[in-house]
Amino acid sequence: MKEVYLLLGSNLGNSKKYIADAVKEIEIELGLISKRSHLYETASWGKEELPNFINQIVIIRYDGHPKKLLDKIIVIEKKLGRERNEKWGSRTIDIDILFYQDLIIKEPDLIIPHPELQNRRFTLMPLMELAPGFIHPVFKVTISELFENLKDTLYVKKLINNV
Repeated sequence: MKEVYLLLGSNLGNSKKYIADAVKEIEIELGLISKRSHLYETASWGKEELPNFINQIVIIRYDGHPKKLLDKIIVIEKKLGRERNEKWGSRTIDIDILFYQDLIIKEPDLIIPHPELQNRRFTLMPLMELAPGFIHPVFKVTISELFENLKDTLYVKKLINNV
């Protein structure tokens, strides 16, 4: 079983419910969640004029091929109303694979680790909560070190009462 880090995000409709529904679907379709971060309210990255997102990171243990994992994630997103109309657009749910253990994959439709995570406060803050000592397989530095060198200053707020 491999440890897989997934980032969940939503900024349409009842975002907290979409995140909760995604968590349920992940446990049904992919495997039990071993850890999850608090929810975070975050500014939209890439298109700052869009509504704020609710984000959460979950860690699962998964035994299948990473491409099969991606296929299952796409099914979950569609089930929860995800439409892929524009890059960085608003969405009911987005599920990104951040890490798949320490694998490095570069294929046209699948890049692991996520190629932008080191540039995004909304990703690194919940990662700091769950795994500050995790070593990024490409950069060979910890999540803490990535966070210390982060240039992104977009708004990110931990929602304490919404674990």
